[in-house]
Amino acid sequence: EYEEKTGRAHRPLSPKQNVRKNLDFEPLSTTALILEDRPANLPAKPAEEAQKHRQQYEEMVVQAKKRELKEAQKRKKQLEERCKLEDSIGNAVLTWNNEILPNWETMCCSRKVRELWWQGIPPSVRGKVWSLAIGNELNITHELYDICLARAKEKWRSLSTGGAEVECEDAGFSAADREASLELIKLDISRTFPNLCIFQQGGPYHDTLHSILGAYTCYRPDVGYVQGMSFIAAVLILNLDTADAFIAFSNLLNKPCQMAFFRVDHGLMLTYFAAFEVFFEENLPKLFAHFKKNNLTPDIYLIDWIFTLYSKSLPLDLACRVWDVFCRDGEEFLFRTALGILKLFEDILTKMDFIHIAQFLTKLPEDLPSEEFFTSIAAIQMQSRNKKWAQVKKMLIFDNR
Repeated sequence: EYEEKTGRAHRPLSPKQNVRKNLDFEPLSTTALILEDRPANLPAKPAEEAQKHRQQYEEMVVQAKKRELKEAQKRKKQLEERCKLEDSIGNAVLTWNNEILPNWETMCCSRKVRELWWQGIPPSVRGKVWSLAIGNELNITHELYDICLARAKEKWRSLSTGGAEVECEDAGFSAADREASLELIKLDISRTFPNLCIFQQGGPYHDTLHSILGAYTCYRPDVGYVQGMSFIAAVLILNLDTADAFIAFSNLLNKPCQMAFFRVDHGLMLTYFAAFEVFFEENLPKLFAHFKKNNLTPDIYLIDWIFTLYSKSLPLDLACRVWDVFCRDGEEFLFRTALGILKLFEDILTKMDFIHIAQFLTKLPEDLPSEEFFTSIAAIQMQSRNKKWAQVKKMLIFDNR
């Protein structure tokens, strides 16, 4: 437009500009500057140098095209895998909804269902499957949850106003104990999945998590609130309605393994650790010897994993898959998962000292590949000298008496 207005004629394109104009693809980078003429105050490029620069540039373009093609193929492959995964999940949802859930009692233990279970339960039916698998041996109803929650709210009001102690079944527990428990709940909620920002103050699930944990302290004052519970309750809240999450939460914590840890039954916890070490030595003798040499005992890394059922240590989607199979296989799978983690990182861990092993296992890598992780778990054999997990644990309990 400037040239037209000023009456200047268009200058013919230089040979170099013609080369660039005819290229189908040009990288948007400073690499194209090698084709430019030198500034007027410098000697012009020799023809040989200009030809060399032209060749170099064309080679750059070829390489850039290859990279672009490779990236496009990678994106296409990722899209195909995503579509395949979505189709697989869609088919699995139909199978769970139409075949398995309506016939739960007869189908839940079948080989087909167990194999489908191992592949991961689709998120849309995960809550229903967990509820059925965990069960409700405690016979908790929605009404009981409402009663426990009302009682918890009354305690909160009483403690906040400095009123008299609330008389109920937990009369043996002082107001100071209950207040400390409530303060710990508040503190822990703020530290529950902080990256999601949904359980913190002002988040959509903050009050729900607070209510379930408060109601549980009234339902089981003998257990109270213990650090780690907030992560378990949070995972259930993400998959179930509030009252159903409370029912699953209470029944889950009532399982022998969870009760041993949350009530800090040292004798039983040591039995679990001893049973774990039996299978640790059986499956990973080299790493077991390395841990023994460095005085690295199971409690250093297992306690955090068991207390939160891996929901704090693993990426959330991976933790949910662990929960899937845990609901199927019970406590044994928690320790099998631990061995799977150790097997996955065996080569790295055998080169570390005590401090670095403890740090690594406390904060696992965030980019754990799902299939590789479960392949590692699948390779773990939970059988030692023809004895299974339950038999080994029972034998150790008997020996400790």
